[in-house]
Amino acid sequence: MFADRAKIYIRSGKGGDGHVSFRREKYVPNGGPDGGDGGNGGSVIFEVDKGLNTLTDYRHVQKYCAQDGEPGGKRNCRGKNGDDIVLKVPEGTVIKEFDSGKIIADMSGGNDRQVVLRGGNGGNGNQHYATSTMQAPKYAQPGQPAKELYLFLELKVIADVGLVGFPNVGKSTLLSRVTNARPKIANYHFTTLNPNLGVVDLDGGKGFVMADIPGLIEGASEGVGLGHEFLRHIERTKVLIHLVDAASTEGRDPIEDIYAINKELEAYNADIAHKPQVIAANKIDAIYSDQDSDPLQKIREEFEPQGIKIFPISAVSGQGLKELLYYVSALLEQIDEPPTVFAPEFNPDTDIVTGNEPYTVSYDEKNNEYVIEGPRIEKMLGYTNLESERGFRFFQGFLKDNGILDELEALGVQDGDTVRMYGLSFDYYKE
Repeated sequence: MFADRAKIYIRSGKGGDGHVSFRREKYVPNGGPDGGDGGNGGSVIFEVDKGLNTLTDYRHVQKYCAQDGEPGGKRNCRGKNGDDIVLKVPEGTVIKEFDSGKIIADMSGGNDRQVVLRGGNGGNGNQHYATSTMQAPKYAQPGQPAKELYLFLELKVIADVGLVGFPNVGKSTLLSRVTNARPKIANYHFTTLNPNLGVVDLDGGKGFVMADIPGLIEGASEGVGLGHEFLRHIERTKVLIHLVDAASTEGRDPIEDIYAINKELEAYNADIAHKPQVIAANKIDAIYSDQDSDPLQKIREEFEPQGIKIFPISAVSGQGLKELLYYVSALLEQIDEPPTVFAPEFNPDTDIVTGNEPYTVSYDEKNNEYVIEGPRIEKMLGYTNLESERGFRFFQGFLKDNGILDELEALGVQDGDTVRMYGLSFDYYKE
């Protein structure tokens, strides 16, 4: 089966932790802080590879992780950055967040490289937190945590023209006749399991890309048969060539077939159904002259009043193909619109939130009190009114949500013990 969808797990690298250390040199008894910064974690990057046309690789390997940044060291030594991981995908791949189905990136329209998950920044060493009132900070910033996502990769082929129609009406034969594509051709239903692409070269350099979309059946828009597997590949096309068996070699009514396929296109995506459409009435060389009625005339009478052009062709002999292709080329020139590129709906940089301001929780044996300090605590105290009951309860919630109360209890704090934060002292009582 053609691999045009895959579910994978990706993880960026964690930022390295900042280091806590102090200068220890001869004749320098009170050296200042010299903890180095942690290195940045690696990012997860997607790149278009023009040589790929399926997502097969992602069916076999489904977990991809960038490298973590190294922690900082003493003497202001910065940790090494983690290596990025680069994932190659075919042009036209749409990257979605798995749970919501929201689009993160469309790897088409010139978007050849996309950073999907950025690595975590390395944490600052304790040298950054020295102030006039805190000259020997015993805390450093932890590296930003890794980010992780489950992704849904979906390939939507990029072609100007899409060939649609029931199985076995000659789409593969037509594509092989007018392009450089060499699809497998046989007289079986659903022979084509791949959306084959080929380039139509016309005089004057007016070429275009044509895609043979595998045969549809009634109920395709609801997932019957191979419907949902391939309807997505029509979304980027600008013009549809609707191929029908005008000779009814399998006993099918070509007019009913056209309406049935258009009904499936409408049910799947109304925008697709309203794309410009041309009917190619194939297998005219198999129409017998002594038939009671002319099937071509019936098709013309039904669809030409709707503004749809009819071209009688034979994909086998080549009859009528030149007229069809030049008409489609002229139609494409009249369509002044860029290729369909799906807009992003999910931004991992803002939709996955992480925070990592440092803090420490310790026990001061000399003063018999527990000490909480660090930029995160200082910032919270700066904009919280502890004089009000509401503000104090908000601050208690902050301590609980960030795990600070759990750390106090792990150190053995008891009801009535003193807890100090930047000159403010409180008696601890468990709720």
